Amino acid sequence: MGTVALGTSGTSAADVIAVARGNARIELTDEARAALAASREIVDALAAKPDPVYGVSTGFGALASRHIGPDLRAQLQRNIVRSHAAGMGPRVEREVVRALMFLRLKTVCSGHTGVRPEVAQTMADVLNAGVTPVVHEYGSLGCSGDLAPLSHCALTLMGEGDAEGPDGALKPAGELLAAHGITPVELREKEGLALLNGTDGMLGMLIMALADLETLYKSADVTAALTLEALLGTEKVLAPELHAIRPHPGQAASAANMLAVLAGSGLTGHHQDDAPRVQDAYSVRCAPQVAGAGRDTMAHARTVAERELAAAVDNPVVLPDGRVESNGNFHGAPVAYVLDFLSIAAADLGSIAERRTDRLLDKNRSHGLPPFLADDAGVDSGLMIAQYTQAALVSEMKRLAVPASADSIPSSAMQEDHVSMGWSAARKLRTAVDNLTRIVAIELYAATRAVELREGLTPAPATQAVIEAIREAGVAGPGPDRFLAPDLAAADAFVRSGALLAAVEPVTGALA
Repeated sequence: MGTVALGTSGTSAADVIAVARGNARIELTDEARAALAASREIVDALAAKPDPVYGVSTGFGALASRHIGPDLRAQLQRNIVRSHAAGMGPRVEREVVRALMFLRLKTVCSGHTGVRPEVAQTMADVLNAGVTPVVHEYGSLGCSGDLAPLSHCALTLMGEGDAEGPDGALKPAGELLAAHGITPVELREKEGLALLNGTDGMLGMLIMALADLETLYKSADVTAALTLEALLGTEKVLAPELHAIRPHPGQAASAANMLAVLAGSGLTGHHQDDAPRVQDAYSVRCAPQVAGAGRDTMAHARTVAERELAAAVDNPVVLPDGRVESNGNFHGAPVAYVLDFLSIAAADLGSIAERRTDRLLDKNRSHGLPPFLADDAGVDSGLMIAQYTQAALVSEMKRLAVPASADSIPSSAMQEDHVSMGWSAARKLRTAVDNLTRIVAIELYAATRAVELREGLTPAPATQAVIEAIREAGVAGPGPDRFLAPDLAAADAFVRSGALLAAVEPVTGALA
């Protein structure tokens, strides 16, 4: 399980994954506790003065002009949480909620929010207990923070609303806190606002998507290589000297991966045999260019994520010189743009994979393979409808590639008149990543069957390792028609779990 220590200088993507997916425990460092106490002293001093300070002694958003007296400030902070916990729709996945809470705690520990140390400790205690607030799909515009999602998390800290226990059972949050010996927080000046005002949900989903896409892009290089091999294509287009003259690093890495998979193949280089062809089709020949561009997009997105992980996103913020200043750092545009960009890249990777699959199934373009890779074409339909499923997934990927961040709907009586829609960009990227996994799995299913149908030719050692591993995983090889959905589900699990890379990398070495 491990332990993650939170200080004042942000956190890492690996720590986010460890908490969100690995249930790592969280400890607050002495540095963080000291910074929390110091910034709280500043807020308390400002709260004692008669001058209104936004977030401390005023209303919020379009209601910021009203000065709130000391007797109503605790109610003000409770009210902002309750009123903003207005999400609707399906529940968000547990890992997303844990990432959301952990990243908000990361900013709280920076010492720029004015939150008391005991509130931060309660956030850590809730996460460590495995208590997960109920957060709903809709409610964030990606500006002024992921307001509704974070509000539902803050509601749990107050012992209100519903949450999921470590056993997965849904119960009132107050009961779950009591069962784990956690005292609900009584919010004071600025604390309710500080718990709501961040880009934490979209950032958490970006970090997890990048982790998943890193595995998927390597997996797609493997399946592209297997398809090239099954089509008797040429590996000469993968030569490093060709990619060096167009020096995109992602392209070079993808080509190197494919070349490593194809090393020692007895199938490649037969494109001049019975039906000579000068070049392979774009979907085969340009695989490194497309996958490489996606890899470079991921590199840019990773840079944005690293900057956000080092950031303290709140409004207002407590500065080291004692000022509490309003700002616009909660705007989600930097994260929203790369979330949308990744959806575009993922859609294109899915599209080129589907085109390769279709080529494997078409007797007019597969260079000697049976129609639809069927055992007895006509009696058997082979993988015809597997490609339909893949095409349906690709079609949805294209719809998901439409940018959310290009939209903006004003809110809060035109005070918040431009928003990022970053949460929506993140939600559709999660669906895109899920679909891309299935698309790659279908290409893998088709390519392994096609290679096995090339009788008399010896595949590359890496390809043979993949075929043996996927057959051991319960995915059937060539033969008469059978109930196909279980095979496709098993292929999906094979890719999703990382088993494909685990099969190939002992032969090829670690893929880039």
